[in-house]
Amino acid sequence: MIPNPRQLKLLQYVHERNTSALEELATRLGVTVQTVRRDVQRLSEAGVLARYHGGVRLPNSTVENIAHHQRESLHAEGKRRIAEAVARAVPNNCSLLINIGTTTEAIAKALLQHTGLRVITNNINVAAILSRNQNSEVIVAGGVVRPRDHGIVGEATVDFIRQFHVDIALIGISGIEADGSLRDFDYREVKVSQAIISHAQEVWLATDVSKFNRPAMVRVAQLDQIDRLFTDAAPPEPFPNLLLNAHVRCDIAL
Repeated sequence: MIPNPRQLKLLQYVHERNTSALEELATRLGVTVQTVRRDVQRLSEAGVLARYHGGVRLPNSTVENIAHHQRESLHAEGKRRIAEAVARAVPNNCSLLINIGTTTEAIAKALLQHTGLRVITNNINVAAILSRNQNSEVIVAGGVVRPRDHGIVGEATVDFIRQFHVDIALIGISGIEADGSLRDFDYREVKVSQAIISHAQEVWLATDVSKFNRPAMVRVAQLDQIDRLFTDAAPPEPFPNLLLNAHVRCDIAL
């Protein structure tokens, strides 16, 4: 399903809190409990929420991500602010590695006015966006294309990435757990992200606040492998101390 605007607001509210009572959602959205119940039924059938008696929560699946078109709509305003903050920090005339994700796609849009960029990516959507910038160069990794999101993954992709060493890696992630581990769902995508992290002078993580305390099956890296974090709200506990101890600069895009 493609959520309507009210259902997107409902999803965003639950993602910010992990769980919510139906009455609370009805008050928040200014609709009846019956309307919320119908929305929750549809969203749970689509697998993006899990119902319990009197409320709803995130499905907390460690093995499957939300569909790409749904992720594009979720936290869209926060991703836009993050993308603009990243674009302000990226200098002209530098080299970038950019991985898979709707946040990195938003960053690509925000980089369209830059000049002299050399971008290597395993994200066909990023490549399509930045190819409109005639003052920069885009290099697309080889490998297997995932139909669901146009990400390129696999051993051939890893081998391709290993040829480069860039100024900045711009990465998105599916979840950050309370032990400071960055996590994702597809081990093939994780292998590529690990190669991207290890072949950059600096690593910048761009993620909206809903990704904190979100589980995913495969470990990508630890926070101490990141130099800079861009997010759209203050990270919840225990992340402020984790970021401080890992010497990660945190930029909150307001």
